[in-house]
Amino acid sequence: MSVLRLAIQSPLRRLFDYLPPRAMSEDDVAALQPGQRLSVPFGPRRVTAYLVAVCEHSELPLSALKHAYAVLDESSLVPATLLRLCDWAARYYHHPPGDVYSAAFARPLRAGKAHKEAGAAGWRLTTQGMGLPPGALARSPRQAQALALLQASSVVSVEKFKQDGVGPAILRQLAKKQLAQPCILAQPPITVISHPGLSLNPEQAETLRALQQAQEGFSCHLLEGVTGSGKTEVYLQLIADCLDHNRQALVLIPEIGLTPQTLQRFSQRFDAGIVVLHSGLGEAERYRAWEAARTGSAHIVIGTRSAVFTPLRNPGLIIVDEEHDSSYKQQDGFRYSARDVAVKRGQLEGCQVLLGSATPSLESLHNVAAGRYQLHRLRQRAGTGALPTIKAIDIRRQELRAGLSGEVLTAVEEKLQAGQQVLLFLNRRGYAPTMQCHDCGWTAQCNACDARFTVHRHPARLRCHHCGAATDVPRQCPQCHGSSLITAGLGTEQTEDFLRQRFQHWPVFRVDSDSMQARHAMRDLVSLINEGKPAILLGTQMLTKGHHFPAVSLVAVVDADALLFSADFRGEERMAQLLTQVAGRAGRAEFPGEVLLQTHYPDHPAVQAMLNVDYSDQARNMLTHRQDSGMPPAGQLVILRTDCSDATWGADFLQSVRSEALPTLPAGAQLVGPLPSPMQRRAGMYRWQLILLARDRKTAQQAAGTLVSRAEAAPARRGLKWSIDVDPQDLY
Repeated sequence: MSVLRLAIQSPLRRLFDYLPPRAMSEDDVAALQPGQRLSVPFGPRRVTAYLVAVCEHSELPLSALKHAYAVLDESSLVPATLLRLCDWAARYYHHPPGDVYSAAFARPLRAGKAHKEAGAAGWRLTTQGMGLPPGALARSPRQAQALALLQASSVVSVEKFKQDGVGPAILRQLAKKQLAQPCILAQPPITVISHPGLSLNPEQAETLRALQQAQEGFSCHLLEGVTGSGKTEVYLQLIADCLDHNRQALVLIPEIGLTPQTLQRFSQRFDAGIVVLHSGLGEAERYRAWEAARTGSAHIVIGTRSAVFTPLRNPGLIIVDEEHDSSYKQQDGFRYSARDVAVKRGQLEGCQVLLGSATPSLESLHNVAAGRYQLHRLRQRAGTGALPTIKAIDIRRQELRAGLSGEVLTAVEEKLQAGQQVLLFLNRRGYAPTMQCHDCGWTAQCNACDARFTVHRHPARLRCHHCGAATDVPRQCPQCHGSSLITAGLGTEQTEDFLRQRFQHWPVFRVDSDSMQARHAMRDLVSLINEGKPAILLGTQMLTKGHHFPAVSLVAVVDADALLFSADFRGEERMAQLLTQVAGRAGRAEFPGEVLLQTHYPDHPAVQAMLNVDYSDQARNMLTHRQDSGMPPAGQLVILRTDCSDATWGADFLQSVRSEALPTLPAGAQLVGPLPSPMQRRAGMYRWQLILLARDRKTAQQAAGTLVSRAEAAPARRGLKWSIDVDPQDLY
C-alpha cells in the first residue's frame, strides 16, 4: 500500500507518514500531486496536512499508521518550484517543515476551508434547469424570474440578481429543486498596457540595458543607488519588459506603510492586474489577492515579507526594494530572511532577482565581491534633485527645548516661511523613556522585562515597548509616597507638544507606530504631505524607508547620539544606513536639501564619516573589518536560544547541548556561551543563548544540524522553549 508523506504544522522537525483515505483506490492515490491538502487525525485533533510525496515504504510498520480522512483539493494549489523552495527553507533554517509549507497557503486554506476560485460569485443552470419549459414555475413568480434570467444568459452573477431584486433565499429554492447551482464567474482577461515611463539619465539607461540583457534565466543583481537616484523608475521599466513577455513580477517592500505610495505609482504606470499582500488586509481581501497571484490574473504582486512565499503562475522577475532593511528578517516563529529566500526562489524559478537600496547590506556587498551578484550603481540623483548638504551641530552646553537647539529651530522656521516642508527624526516614541521619583530615585520598571516603562501622554499610560504591558501613570511614588514624579529623556510626543506651541501657524504631523495605527493612516498622510504645503513631519524610522516627499528641504536628526553606541556588531552598519536614509528624504525635487545632525560627539568617527564619506565607502571599510574579525558576512552566525520562567534552566539546558555537541562539531565551527541575552528577561521569560560562529555556510549548516539534534534529544524542564536562528539580525 502507498504511503503519504505529509507536512503538518507542529513543533516537530520532521514529516509524517499516513495511509491514504480508506475510500481511495491505488489509481487515485497514484494521481495525487505534491502540494495537495489533506484532512488527517493528529493526536486528538483534525488538522490540515500538505502532501510532500507518495512513497512505497515507511520507516514505521503499516499497522502503526493512521488513515487520512480526505483529500481536500482536486489538484495541487501551489507550483512544484514553490514546494522545492519550502523544502529548502525548512532545511536551511532548521525549522519544522509543516510551518514552512503552510506559509505558501492562504490562511483559510491552512484552516482546511474549501478552495474558492478567483472571480465573482454567480449561479448557473443544471441540466434539469436547462430542460425546464417556460412557465413551469408560474406559481412562484420570483423563482420564475430568476429562472428566466438564467435561461437567457445561462450564467448570472449574484450582483445581477441583487440588482433585479432576486435575493439569496430564492436562489436557494432553485438549488433545492436542483434547477440551479452556485458557481464562480470566470474573470475576463486583462489586456496589459504599460504607459510610457520617465526619461532616464545615462546611469539609469545603462543599468536598465544591462538588466534587460540578463532577463533570461536566473541572475541576481544589486542596484546600489543614492537616495533619490530613480531606482523605482528602473524597476518600473524593467517590470514593463517582464509584462511584455507575459510573465509576472513580485515586488517586496519592507513596510506596510510603503504600500499605498508604491501601489499608486504602479497603478499610474500599468493598466494591469495589481494586487497587494500584507498583514494589514482583511482575510477575504488577502485571499483574493493570493488567488489572483496563483492563477496569473495578477500581473504584479506587491507585498511585505511573507509575500515571498506567494504562488505565482509564471514568475519572471523578483524585486526586493530596500533590501538592507531588517524588517525582511522574521524575528519569531519561522525565522527566515525574505531577501535571502527571494534569491533562492529566483534560482529555482529560473528568473531574474533585483535587490535595490541606497545603503546595501554588507551581506549583499559581500556577495558582489564573491561574484555571486552583479552590481549596478546610480551615483547621481534623478531629475533636478541634488544630494543634500550635511552639517553636525555640537549641542554641548547649548540650551535645548524639547531636544531642539536654537540653530535647528531657526532653520525650521526659515523653511516653513519659504513654503517648504521639514522632517525631524527622533527614533523614540512616547513622551519620555523614563519616569522617576525626584525624592528617592525610584524609576518605573516593567515587572515582566529588564526594561523601564515609557511614559505616554496620549493617552496617559506607562507602556513597555518590549512586551506591550501597560499601566496607569502613578500620582505618587509607590516607594516613598512622594509626589515629585518627573520624566527624563525625550520622545516624539513631547517634541510634538512643543512644536505645536512653537509653530502654531503650520501643521505638525507625528509619524510613529502609535499615531499610524488606523488602517489608511499612512496613505492619507502621504497624500496630504505630497500636496506640498509647508508642514513639519516628526517621526521615527517609519519616515526613513523609501518615502518620497518632494517638498521636504530640511531634515534634522534630533538625537544622533542614540545611534552611536551599540553592543551589536551590526550597530555601526545600521547607524550609517539609518542616517543616510533619513538624510535622503531632503532635497529630492526642486528645493535644495539640508541635513542637520544634533550631537554631543561631533568628533566621533561615525559622525565624521557621515559628514565626509559616502555610504558606499563606509560600507566597504566595514566589510574589511568584518573579514578581519570573521564576523558575518565573512563568517556565518547561528544562535540557539531558550526562553523559560526560571533564570537558570536555560543556562543548564544549553550547557548540556554544548557538552553533547562539542565532540562532533566540524572543524571551523566554535561555540560561545551559554550567555544571557543582552535583555535577559522579557515578557516574564528569561532568555539565554548559545552562539555558533562558523567560517563558511557549509560548516555552519552542518554544525547547526548537530545543535538541533542535540537540543531535541536533551532533557528540558517543562515550560522551557528553545529555538534556532540562522543568520540572526537581532542578538536580543
